[in-house]
Amino acid sequence: MKTLSSPTNSSTITGFILLGFPCPREGQILLFVLFFVVYLLTLMGNASIICAVRWDQRLHTPMYLLLANFSFLEIWYVTSTVPNMLANFLSDTKVISFSGCFLQFYFFFSLGSTECFFLAVMAFDRYLAICKPLHYPSLMTGRLCNILVISCWVLGFLWFPVPIIIISQMSFCGSRIIDHFLCDPGPLLALTCKKDPLVELVFSILSPLPLIIPFLFIMGSYALVLIAVLKVPSASGKRKAFSTCGSHLAVVALFYGSVLVMYGSPTSEHEAGMQKLVTLFYSVLTPFLNPVIYSLRNKHMKTALKKILGEIKNWLSKKTLNN
Repeated sequence: MKTLSSPTNSSTITGFILLGFPCPREGQILLFVLFFVVYLLTLMGNASIICAVRWDQRLHTPMYLLLANFSFLEIWYVTSTVPNMLANFLSDTKVISFSGCFLQFYFFFSLGSTECFFLAVMAFDRYLAICKPLHYPSLMTGRLCNILVISCWVLGFLWFPVPIIIISQMSFCGSRIIDHFLCDPGPLLALTCKKDPLVELVFSILSPLPLIIPFLFIMGSYALVLIAVLKVPSASGKRKAFSTCGSHLAVVALFYGSVLVMYGSPTSEHEAGMQKLVTLFYSVLTPFLNPVIYSLRNKHMKTALKKILGEIKNWLSKKTLNN
């Protein structure tokens, strides 16, 4: 394990230093409280969707099973960055070990890739439901749904091991200070002792693919959906068809709108402050907003969540009376 001499004292620090959001101690504590509350609300919101799908028989359909898996993914996606970020707010050294940095790198990008594949599968589900409604039950079976879910996880986690292992074997020089709140490829590659054009080329080719391919698939699916909806004669039928896609389209716009800005060209230079804000948007804010988007725009989900809240309230009332 290589060591780094701290510029402020003579002791050695192993790993990288994540600067995060530099500000006075009071500001760090305020940010800790803010992100801790957002993290808890994100966990609660996505967990409530999982519980609603699990306990409400009416939601045992492919669309909601995919949504429950997506919410499960979001819990782990936000957990890959926020706990370490919270620890850094209260840390004086803000050090992350080499192994910890590259583990975060792997899980963050693998979970992000898995999210892209899930968004594509959910678009495919909406395409079948709207364009082939009569054949939908026989096409989107439980078995196919399970295969698609497993495929998303497998593809997402098998995409990045090789480039990440290659980057982890490179030598890093200088301060090893990463002006970010997570281990991101741009700042990491900038710290290498010797630039390797081949590694950067391989990463610049592999990195956008799990973004671009699902995105093109999503756009193609919704182009076919739009064509099908425009053929519907009644206005109410068109509204109903579009309403089933509204939540998913909003999530796609939130996620892809920010991710493509950052990783459409992973080796390009981004101003550090803007890089942090954009990454914060898709890695923290999007998982926080997803449960709100899906619950507010979905009548069945709202009913299921109200039912769960009612049962929790009744259970707490009974427990209070028993005590």
